[in-house]
Amino acid sequence: MYLSSRPTHVRNISIAVVNGAITLVILLIAPLGLVAVIINTALVTIATYATATIGDRVIRYLRLDTPLRAELIPPPVASEIVQQRSDEIERR
Repeated sequence: MYLSSRPTHVRNISIAVVNGAITLVILLIAPLGLVAVIINTALVTIATYATATIGDRVIRYLRLDTPLRAELIPPPVASEIVQQRSDEIERR
């Protein structure tokens, strides 16, 4: 799996925005001040982005550590069935 830079950043930002929006909705219901809600939402968004980015770097590091090799499927074993002519069949 190849992780390029641009799609990775777009995915991480979209995950962070979704988590931030969910946090914002939850915190707007709670009886907190507006500044506390905004700061908490921003912190959750930044933490989500950082966590996703660190996870991508760990995956990239682990992928570089393993050698790339293709697993080939062995060819099927040939059948040993021999067809006989009808006049060669032994009848009892």
